[in-house]
Amino acid sequence: MKKFLIFTIFIYSLLLISCSKKDSEVIDYNKKFMINPGGSLINAMTGEPSNLIAMIAGDSASSAIAGNIFNSLIKYDENLEYAPDLAESWQISNNQKTITFKLKKGLKWQDGKPLTSSDVLFTWKLITNPNTRTPYASDYQLVIKAETPNPLTFQITYADSYAPALDTWASLHILPKHILENEDINNTFFSRNPIGSSYYKLDNWISGQQVTLKANEKSISGPPFIKKLISRIIPDTSSQFLELTADNIDVMNINPIQYQRVFPAKKDLQRKIELYKELGNGYTYLGFNLKKAPFNDIKVRQALNYAIDKDEVIKGVLLGLGESISSPYKPGTRWNNPNLNPYPYNPKKALKLLNKAGYIKNDKGILLKNGKPLKFEIITNQNKQREMTAVLIQRRLQEIGVEVSIRVIEWASFVNRFIKTGDFDVVVLGWSLSLDPDQYNIWHSSQQGPGQFNFLGYSNKNVDKLLEVGRKELNILKREKIYHEFSKYLLEDSPIVYLYAGYSLSAVHKRVKGIKQPSPPAGIYHNNYDWFIPKPLRRNEIME
Repeated sequence: MKKFLIFTIFIYSLLLISCSKKDSEVIDYNKKFMINPGGSLINAMTGEPSNLIAMIAGDSASSAIAGNIFNSLIKYDENLEYAPDLAESWQISNNQKTITFKLKKGLKWQDGKPLTSSDVLFTWKLITNPNTRTPYASDYQLVIKAETPNPLTFQITYADSYAPALDTWASLHILPKHILENEDINNTFFSRNPIGSSYYKLDNWISGQQVTLKANEKSISGPPFIKKLISRIIPDTSSQFLELTADNIDVMNINPIQYQRVFPAKKDLQRKIELYKELGNGYTYLGFNLKKAPFNDIKVRQALNYAIDKDEVIKGVLLGLGESISSPYKPGTRWNNPNLNPYPYNPKKALKLLNKAGYIKNDKGILLKNGKPLKFEIITNQNKQREMTAVLIQRRLQEIGVEVSIRVIEWASFVNRFIKTGDFDVVVLGWSLSLDPDQYNIWHSSQQGPGQFNFLGYSNKNVDKLLEVGRKELNILKREKIYHEFSKYLLEDSPIVYLYAGYSLSAVHKRVKGIKQPSPPAGIYHNNYDWFIPKPLRRNEIME
């Protein structure tokens, strides 16, 4: 027994020495490594997916996970050009009203069942079914005829030419008819246990902790190099950063302070972490509930727009890593109206407009109308940048006599209890936008139903008309003019205050290879199926 104990202690000592040598070893992440399939990539998400059916979910966390499980008919390549996905080719008729998609041969779902044009037709019927609670239906309701001449052909016809047509088919995840045809899509097991066709399939989902995907051997595009994608749900970005530095996660979105100050000061982080910076396809805004007073008064909305110092927000929250905007389009694109300027910070003008709206300051500096103070609550989700933004807005508005409170809410509760019910005053949120300029789903007055995107209640007949015409116009110059005019109305009406378009800042462990540098127009994540983790750099093969 004594000899066994001594032997055990000896072996344990050797293990400690071995681990110590491994921990102290300086790894050269820049040398060339062989591509060996395997390994696990761990990323961090601030919010948990609501479900994995993107047409129902509507949130970015759900779409991010589902995008690894499902395919669309077509997709965007790294240069943001249309490329084959389920469809190997497509043809647009001479009158610009009919699109014929030819599917690839031998497509299969992960359960081995054939994937055919009947699945595509089923998905179209599903998203256009009035009983399906989805904010995306309007794009597909424009199709007046959908048919499947054979298992490899899907053909759709529109009443009029529809400019964003291809873009919509690049974003619709095709779902399996053989599983869902007798299911209530709004309440189905499939939302948490999906069967897809893309590079990955669901392995397990531990609520509040993580979602794990594993390689789909029957993927229509072949298996990915990395065998497991683990998305850990960590709402607090500071906690995410600690996990990154402790080597417990590989990928996260970082904030400007970390990008500008923390990483440059830490050589050990620079040695093992690569940083990526790119202007994102989205923006952050302050949005008013236009169905509630006083936000149904344009003078109040414009006044609050003048009272907010956007440059202060960009410098204070983003450390300058952002741009001010005056339209709902990415700066530098043709859809962004160059003749528009953001509302300048002008508290005197703000007060004049509020006076015209009937608000007068009392002896305590509080703005009153009919004896009632101008006060409201800003709500936002658990996002440090949005929280800091709300605090700066609160301070500036209080300076002119507006009482503002702030409430920070977990994402699922935020959406279900407040956004979907319309039970809010003001929100600080962001929009991630598609590449096509059509924003009918967000701003058309018809899109205010439960679960739809015009939850602010915006309505303008001129904007409705422009959005209707814009999606039918195929001439790109005419279309550009339409959306410039739309942006002009939106800026004047101020249903939202544009706060900033921020840079997307990513930190990726250098063990992850295959990321393109410099970043292509589609961003670094467009080819995550080509990323790989060399065998010597993996955490623990036993656990995979």
